[in-house]
Amino acid sequence: MEQQRVALVTGANRGIGLEACRQLAKLGIHVILTARREDKGRAAVEELAAEGLKASFLPLDVTSEESRKAIAETITREYGRLDILINNAGISIDFDVPALEVSFDEVIRPTMETNLYGPLHLTQLFVPLMRKHNYGRIVNVSSGLGSFSKITAGRIGYRLSKVGMNAMTKVFADELKDTNILVNVMTPGWVRTHLGGVKAERSVEQGAETITWLATLPDDGPRGRFFKDRQDFPW
Repeated sequence: MEQQRVALVTGANRGIGLEACRQLAKLGIHVILTARREDKGRAAVEELAAEGLKASFLPLDVTSEESRKAIAETITREYGRLDILINNAGISIDFDVPALEVSFDEVIRPTMETNLYGPLHLTQLFVPLMRKHNYGRIVNVSSGLGSFSKITAGRIGYRLSKVGMNAMTKVFADELKDTNILVNVMTPGWVRTHLGGVKAERSVEQGAETITWLATLPDDGPRGRFFKDRQDFPW
């Protein structure tokens, strides 16, 4: 009998991350829901349990090398596998600040550490575990604001981090082209979340649906591509 797939979702205590956990759990995948704060993470797991869905919680601060290594060690020890990695955690803290004035230490560095360096290191940590089982699906949650076709003034920290995530996706996908580890990136669009705000046009269900699709691709599925609503999105 085939072993149950195991998925790790970062930044999953609310919004798109929590909805991705919900959708994956409905497919029978064992979901490891992560968050920086244990109380919020466990509350999210309880919310899913009330819906009849099972998920586990592990703490993860994606900006901390110690935390990233600790979760990799825990998953290796307790599960012996990781089949799906969803790099969803992200921050946007440079609203309405011109690039010439934005603070490097208060804005650029923490944005890059959360949105790019953390996902990059987690990918490095978990690909060897995926190789052992000849299976992996890595989904990077980017943004239209990181598309060169749409870049304009403003939000330089966030844009840089998402451009970097897009480039990271292409590099890893090409380096893993001879494996059954598929790496793709997506934009959920403008979604009604803590980050997107209540005026956003899309629901969390719509935002997360492409994540779930990419997380469960067949072996001959796409790799190294940028998607929105299962359709190719301009780089």
